[in-house]
Amino acid sequence: MKKIMSVGAVVLMFVLCGGLSSFRPASAEVETCVKCHEKTSPGQVADWKASQHFKEEVTCVDCHGGEHKNEKDVKLVSFPDESTCGECHEDQFNQFAKGKHNFGWTSLNAMPITHVEPDELMEGGKGCGGCHNMGIKTEAQKKEQLAKGYRYQNNSCDECHTRHTFSKKEAKDPRACQQCHMGYDHPQWEMWSSSKHGTRWFAKESGRLPESASAPTCQECHLPEGTHENKTAWGFLGVRLPLPKDPQWAADQVSILKALGVLNPETGKPTARLDAVKAVDLARLTEEAWQKERVKMVATCKKCHSESYARTQLEMGDSMMQKADRLMGQGINEIAALYKDKILVKPDNYSFAYPDLLFFMRTGGGKLEQASYIEQVLFKMYMKHRMRTYQGVFHANPDYTYWYGWAQMTKDLTEIKDLAKTMRATHKAVK
Repeated sequence: MKKIMSVGAVVLMFVLCGGLSSFRPASAEVETCVKCHEKTSPGQVADWKASQHFKEEVTCVDCHGGEHKNEKDVKLVSFPDESTCGECHEDQFNQFAKGKHNFGWTSLNAMPITHVEPDELMEGGKGCGGCHNMGIKTEAQKKEQLAKGYRYQNNSCDECHTRHTFSKKEAKDPRACQQCHMGYDHPQWEMWSSSKHGTRWFAKESGRLPESASAPTCQECHLPEGTHENKTAWGFLGVRLPLPKDPQWAADQVSILKALGVLNPETGKPTARLDAVKAVDLARLTEEAWQKERVKMVATCKKCHSESYARTQLEMGDSMMQKADRLMGQGINEIAALYKDKILVKPDNYSFAYPDLLFFMRTGGGKLEQASYIEQVLFKMYMKHRMRTYQGVFHANPDYTYWYGWAQMTKDLTEIKDLAKTMRATHKAVK
């Protein structure tokens, strides 16, 4: 009797721990899915069979529901989002919900330019939407997207853990970040991969450095210890509250905040856009929030460097930000003065006679109206060259910081001033 009870206890523990799951026969429903999709989308089946989900017997039905039975009812298939993943991966889901990746879709839709560009670029995933289409969506947002026929772009977790392998190893590889964090206004991949951090990683990856060598990746700096809550002190826009104590830097940051539409250019008071910035956690709006992210980054840097060295390098980045803002503030004020003097006509859809950086190269409205050339130079100065200046410093990339960033900002400002001078002279001559 004791032997029977002992065996029974072992079996019970084995079942409770999921040990018998591998002995469950595949359901006829799953076999049907696999049989069909091995013909229609064999790559997906192959990826699933190579995944941990397959080993744990997480099946098609678990993620896609059981309504879709054949080729005639494809529209009944359920496309999983991050909440589906959260049913099993609760900790990671809760971390993701607090990080900036969760606000990708919301921040995209908060941009005024989004609503005057082609849907194929935004919701079809062939432009901004290809990366920004991640984050927890409301039911209304999902229905709107489905109504437009963009049902296949319901992605979040699988941006890093590509479906259907959902590989942890892939997500930890810095190349998983490359698709989104590269290019015009956010070339973090190019900065990291050509920095000393990146070159050491590639050397280590190819076996030219010992496994114990330090070679920090994107994930080790921005998602330390596997957390899915990613934030940075300065954020993407490179603005923060409270304003800096230095009067000139504070004034330049105010000019940038006005050009971002966060502050009313006429009264200096917050606009509705500040609420949007708060909603998507796009900037650090308190000293405490900013310091929290700085402390986290110092802790990460300390794994390889001394704390004093890490703090000095980060403070150097802050100082470079200040100098870049001085150039940016001058450029914004040059064009703001043209609006004020009615030399540059305010677009109908602009709330104020002031440059609006969130329209990028357009002036928006209900049509694709091109911005004037001087405005486009300003947009490029902010979205491309200022970004590269400060992001280059924080990613320890000398060339991006100087030649692709700072040097180009000085060129932009010179061009803006020359253009403004010519426009004023022409305006005076015409009058």
